[in-house]
Amino acid sequence: MFGVKRILSLYIIREISLLFLLGIVIFTLVLLMGRLITLTDLVVSHGVPLLDVARMIFYLVPSFMVFTIPMAFLLAVLLAFGRLSADNEIIVLKAGGISLIQMLPPVIVCACIAVLLSLLASTIGVPWGNSAFKELSVQVLKRNITATIREKTFWDDIPGVVMYTDHYDEQSHLLTGVIIYDGRTDDRSMTIFAEDGVVTGATGTTALLMSLRNGSIHMSDKGGLYRLVHFGEYTMSIGDNGGGGVISRSEPDLWIAELIRNSSDPSLDSVSRLKMSAELQSRFTFPCASLVFAILAVPLGLQNRRSGKSGGFTVSIGIILSYYVLMSVMRSLAEKGIAPPYILLWIPNLLFFVTGWYFLRLASLEKALPRLQLESFSNILRRSS
Repeated sequence: MFGVKRILSLYIIREISLLFLLGIVIFTLVLLMGRLITLTDLVVSHGVPLLDVARMIFYLVPSFMVFTIPMAFLLAVLLAFGRLSADNEIIVLKAGGISLIQMLPPVIVCACIAVLLSLLASTIGVPWGNSAFKELSVQVLKRNITATIREKTFWDDIPGVVMYTDHYDEQSHLLTGVIIYDGRTDDRSMTIFAEDGVVTGATGTTALLMSLRNGSIHMSDKGGLYRLVHFGEYTMSIGDNGGGGVISRSEPDLWIAELIRNSSDPSLDSVSRLKMSAELQSRFTFPCASLVFAILAVPLGLQNRRSGKSGGFTVSIGIILSYYVLMSVMRSLAEKGIAPPYILLWIPNLLFFVTGWYFLRLASLEKALPRLQLESFSNILRRSS
């Protein structure tokens, strides 16, 4: 009997593993499509080398894998057990004295591997990839500045800055007839007019330097105060958001130790601390979804034998959307301080785990799942229409 269980475990692990790897590739490509359009434009319109674009895509992959690993694992278990049920292999196994609960260990093993991979992507890959992507983006901008600036065209590649020039010499980087709008500061905006100027990369920083001559600066703030300053020479830094050349970092860019430190830092305002705490909890709640989906997907896969792979894909998309919508709501509530993030952000996992365990119990007792009642209702609506 032990040998039979070992063979069965290896068989289930093989079935899940192949579908799991395929699902990761498909879901990651789907999520990358939106970014690929923008990155392709860098090659076509701005002449950015393909190697740099490939590196950007590589840096983005970890942030997507946090989501695609649980999605792929859910789909893999649904399809694997759906096929076992469709081929009547589940009936043969039960006739041989193997219960549904005894089929769970290999699924749990696969789930633990998925959780580990997702944790590595969430805790290490995401902050590393996001920071590297931002740094490379600025480096690409600086290296390809001759290809990005266009004369007699409004240039807005840097957030908060819009520039116009009558003429641009790509060899000397000389600008003539320059107009720059700088709206990076919320409480103050500037419009700069200059006869000419030179744009270069700031040494040792991530910023671009604009050396302007013979112009004027028009400044206005929210209070209605207006100032006009004339200058002979003026140098401004763009691309660093006022950070002195340091790339700005948001919550997804921070490492776990930084999130822990910032979430309890009294020098930060309460809103920032709550966002740090919510991000910290999400680094662990999302990866653990694979373990929750393992319990939920097994009974749903067994009940999905008629609709096959298309039905398994539809069910997985429905579960994933429900999970991530609920997680988004919980995170929004946590960031508003409704309840501690370490409670709210674990609620979706708890609810889906309880639901999965209930479905698993019904399936082990050979009872129909509530989902089938919804399926019958949809069939009635389809016939009536």
